[in-house]
This record gives sequence, structure tokens and C-alpha cells, in this order.
Amino acid sequence: MKPISVYVHIPFCTVKCGYCDFNAYAGMDALKGDYTAAVVRELSGYAAVLRERRVVSVGFGGGTPGEMAPSQIAAIVDAVRSVAALDPGAEVSMEANPGTSTLEQLAGFRRAGVTRISFGVQSFDAAELAFLDRIHSPEAAAVSVPLARAAGFESVGIDLIYGLPGQEVAQWRRSLECAIALGPDHISAYALTVEEGTTLGRRVREGEIAAPDPDTAAGMYDLASDLLAAAGYRQYEVSNWARPGHESRHNQVYWTDGDYLGIGAGAHGYLDGERYENIAHPRAYVAAVASAPDISARPAVANRYRPSPAMAMADWFMLALRRMEGFAPAAFEAKFGVPVDAVLGRTLADCEAAGVIERDDHIRLSHRGRLLHGEVTARAMAELGAAG
Repeated sequence: MKPISVYVHIPFCTVKCGYCDFNAYAGMDALKGDYTAAVVRELSGYAAVLRERRVVSVGFGGGTPGEMAPSQIAAIVDAVRSVAALDPGAEVSMEANPGTSTLEQLAGFRRAGVTRISFGVQSFDAAELAFLDRIHSPEAAAVSVPLARAAGFESVGIDLIYGLPGQEVAQWRRSLECAIALGPDHISAYALTVEEGTTLGRRVREGEIAAPDPDTAAGMYDLASDLLAAAGYRQYEVSNWARPGHESRHNQVYWTDGDYLGIGAGAHGYLDGERYENIAHPRAYVAAVASAPDISARPAVANRYRPSPAMAMADWFMLALRRMEGFAPAAFEAKFGVPVDAVLGRTLADCEAAGVIERDDHIRLSHRGRLLHGEVTARAMAELGAAG
């Protein structure tokens, strides 16, 4: 049976952080029960698809899935199992916040079938946490990993953010050292990005705070690479490091052109070459799913499209280059029926000459090129004529 993954979007947060442009909402706790029922019903509409596949991973993202009750997460995992062949040992992952995740809750998530948990720590510095609108303290962050271990999780991750306006390299080093000292199995490190439509974006636009400095962020990225490698973490993707065997199987589905269902408000899915996006607002999503006479008609889907050949190539190239191993040219040709150099020859030649891309039997970003993934992707899209 062909593999497939399931992504479930949980849009609820205690506080919407000022830098966040995800489909997330604070102050909507009263909707969680109806939302759970809607997710379960939406899943049932994909029964015919899932019966022909084997589910290799289930990923809960958000928002903050850890703000749901364990019984609600259990109901969704059980709903997947009821309509699909869940692989033995399938990864079931979720994101949670330090500070609001108790031992009892974490144990409940583990009993619900969650196998992997990642905490949105972001920083171990109190001032940086306040700037990021995070409601937990450095002390709460420090107990998150031990609590998850006590709850029975064998795969625990930490997410960090670097490149904050005015952040010193020494502050970033301390956060990295604190994270490493906790001994998580996985560490993600993301550069702070200023997104339009966010509170952070407005503050930067109005000159209230300075924009992040890209040169400082580049130095912080290099520091993370060095410290994490020395601590035994292997970088396997542009922003992700793991101890051997703890790489995110769910995220690798995205990077390797795998099929996945997107379930929940604002979720994106990719199925048999078609991309789709669900209704974004949780209340509108719940209403559409609850009132639909035929759930198999996929009433939650707001938009669906089949990418043009050029856009499909650009998407594939962008995602494949996120992995440290890159991709084999033969894989591109097998997918699209054309050699990669025939459609991206100028981009590849220029980037290789600039030391951004390395080539042998694979094409991959160099260490320097990992900082320029976005620029390489933009050049590829322009050459393919896929920018629109």
C-alpha cells in the first residue's frame, strides 16, 4: 500500500505571539469540543482514500496542540486508526508549550498514542521570551524535557529562535547551551522572520524596533551548527538537528514529495499531485463540516489546485534542497521527465560557481548555501518562469 501522512491543524493558543503568522487564535477555548468533533468528521470523509493507503505518520501542529485536552487528541488519533491502516511504529507527533504542560497532561498525550513531542521553548532568556510574547519562563522551559521523559516520551524536541533585534551572540550561545544540557533528542533552530500582518511586522515598519540583522543571524546559525555537531546532533535539514534515529519522519514526508492529508482549519494537503487548503477560520470550518450532508464531498476545502509543471518543479526543488543530502538528478528526471540541467542549468551553474551549491552524485546546498536557501529558490523559480 502506498504511504500517506496526516497533518492535523490545531488553531488554538493561549496567546498569539507577535511574530507569528500561522493560522492561530487566542481566546477560543470554548470551541475546542466542537472543533474536535469536526476534525473527526472531516477525517471520516477521507475514509475511501485512507483505506487504500498506509499511514506512516500523524502530525499535530498549530497553534498549540498541547493546549487541547488529552482526551481530544486521543479522539483524533482513534479516528485515524478507525479509517486507516496505521503503520506499526508510526510516528505521532505534536507541539506543546513549556509552562502549560503538566506531567498529567503529558502522560495523557502519551497514552493517547503520541510518540514524539516538541516544545516551543524559543529562548532561555527571560527578556527575549517577553519580546517574543511567550508566556513561559526560562525555568519552565528547563523542566519541559524532564517532564516529557517522566511521562514516557522517548523522543523529545526543543524549538529555538535566533536573530532577534539586538540579540547578542553570547545570549544565543547561552540558549543553545541550556538546550543541549537538557539532552533533547531533536533541536530546531529558526531565524526570526518579520512577516507582514503580524504585530512584529507593524513594529518594524513603524520604526519602533529595528529589523533583525542578517549578518548577525548568519553568525548565530554557524554557532548553532558548531555547538550542536559537537554535542552529537546531526544536521539533516536546513533548520533541524537530531540524535541518530530521532529525525522527524513526519516532516520528511513534506521534503520528499510524499502525499499528506491536511485536516482542520487552514490546513494544507497534498494528494495525488493536487494541493488544497481548508477554510481558515475555526468557527467557519466547524460550521462547514458540521452542516455538510455529505462529508466525502470535502466541505472544509476552500481552495484546491494542481500546480503547473513549472511550479511543481520549483516546489520539488525548494523542498529537496532543504535536506542536507539534497537530491539525485535522476530523481528529478524520474519525477518530471526532463533533466534538471535542462530547466535549471543557469541557476545550478551560477550557484555552484558562487560556492552555494555542491555537486557530485547529488545536488545539495553547501554550508554557506544553507543560509541562502530562499535566494536559491527564488532564482530557480525565476528561471522556470514559476514566480507567479
